[in-house]
Amino acid sequence: MLGIVVPLKIRHLEVFDALVEAGSVSRAADRLNLTQPAVSIALSKLEADLGFRLFHRERGYFAPTGEAMLLHSEVTQGLRAISRVSKRIDEIRLGTTGGVSIATNGTLAINFLPRLVAEFQSNNPGVSVEIRVHSSRQIAAWVSAGQIDIGLIDLPVPVAGLNAELFKLECVCVMHKDDVLAQEKTLTPQSLRDRSVVGITGDHIVDRQLDQLLSDTDTVIQRNVYSYFFATARNIVAMGKDVAIIDPTNGKARLNDDVVWRKFSPRIDHEMAVITAKNQPIGKAAATICERICDGLNAHGDAFPQKGS
Repeated sequence: MLGIVVPLKIRHLEVFDALVEAGSVSRAADRLNLTQPAVSIALSKLEADLGFRLFHRERGYFAPTGEAMLLHSEVTQGLRAISRVSKRIDEIRLGTTGGVSIATNGTLAINFLPRLVAEFQSNNPGVSVEIRVHSSRQIAAWVSAGQIDIGLIDLPVPVAGLNAELFKLECVCVMHKDDVLAQEKTLTPQSLRDRSVVGITGDHIVDRQLDQLLSDTDTVIQRNVYSYFFATARNIVAMGKDVAIIDPTNGKARLNDDVVWRKFSPRIDHEMAVITAKNQPIGKAAATICERICDGLNAHGDAFPQKGS
């Protein structure tokens, strides 16, 4: 026998999503601009409507139940779909020309996309542009499902059924302008001997390439700091005596932060893909931005001769 369909309130689902993402009632309340009692009440009402508990709540312990984790991905997708519907309604009401959604894993979110988007919007003020930052796998899933227009991810492309323009970006070594290495035109693995080199998550393809070169040349370095983003690695370099191997969009950016870059040999590449949904043509505005992204990446590296899919 089929269960009774429970009419769920969007606000209750938003509270549930925020609680899973934030990990506590206080942080979820801040995120939603609600009071903590309001969050607790909404959660209790949602659990009553559903007929099962969503969180373990004991002194000093607050965590989602297994049922909550099974439900969360569906709630997240549903809220995004509702957000897209609301956004489209606003665009129709206001008579704007639409919007473009871009998702990146972080490499291009800080020093590449903002400038490109600003230049685009100076000529297209009626087009809204959204930039999200998430993992490459999640971005590929969003693009495949039509939830994002353009995705910028690391290779390999983890989802089939996508159009993918592939790029190979030559990484550079960055250091403070007063670092002794700044006196060199080209750096090698041996140049880094005994230096503190900022790691990229500890298992990034760039780190793996560097580790292989270090092994081949019997060179030992120190890794005392790890960063998820190349831009953060550059900021660490600007503040201390570390050096880093990072992608050129962040490494060569002119930021007036006393960081300089030098060519590194043998070459270390950061391989990326610009992805769109294969069977869902993107709009004119999205196509224009996508073309500009590809042009910008071509200026920093090489496009692969083939298309990925």
